[in-house]
Amino acid sequence: MLVKTIGVLSDTHDLLRPEVVELLKGCDVILHGGDVCSGKILDQLQEIAPLYAVRGNNFKGRVEDLPESLEVEACGLKIFMTHKKKDLPKDLSSYDLVVYGHSHKYEESREGKTVVINPGSCGPRRFHQPITLAILTLGSDGSLRLERQDIAHPETEQELAKEDIGKEQIEKIIRKWEKGKSYAKIAKDVHISEALAEQILRLYLTHPGVDAEGIMKKLGL
Repeated sequence: MLVKTIGVLSDTHDLLRPEVVELLKGCDVILHGGDVCSGKILDQLQEIAPLYAVRGNNFKGRVEDLPESLEVEACGLKIFMTHKKKDLPKDLSSYDLVVYGHSHKYEESREGKTVVINPGSCGPRRFHQPITLAILTLGSDGSLRLERQDIAHPETEQELAKEDIGKEQIEKIIRKWEKGKSYAKIAKDVHISEALAEQILRLYLTHPGVDAEGIMKKLGL
């Protein structure tokens, strides 16, 4: 039986984890539900498989040219994509697959023949929320299987809470990020865990205009 697979992800916020890359390898198509944030993630995903992506509400550079919503046909499916659930069409019956994101929370449902999926976020972790994406498998007999994929996170909330960090360190983290440094490099340079670096930069990326003091408040520091 001929099998096709579609990788469905969203809200990477400028972070493509190695575990995500491994899960996407071998996919025939990748669908991204928005908040890619920068072109480098688009390039990395396009190296793995043909990519369809929508813009979201956090973007810079050429990501701004992505559409707010997209209607495509891939792997024999008619697909609709947008970033926010509130922007979905009222009538989804003409589509086989509908993809959205934004909330960072995994959701899946069926409306008649239509599969509706929010794959959650596999970018920087938002507080205690899981890191997720989805793999859709299609058989030549018309069968369709949707599997949630969870990425293990190396740090617990209790471990993060033990870390000491101040305003000057957060400002330093932001400066290094703007210079193109990776999460791992920043964490090493500032002597914090990668998990905490992710938390700080997720807040910076998803709250335009927020400063170091604002990030400290959101983190409860």
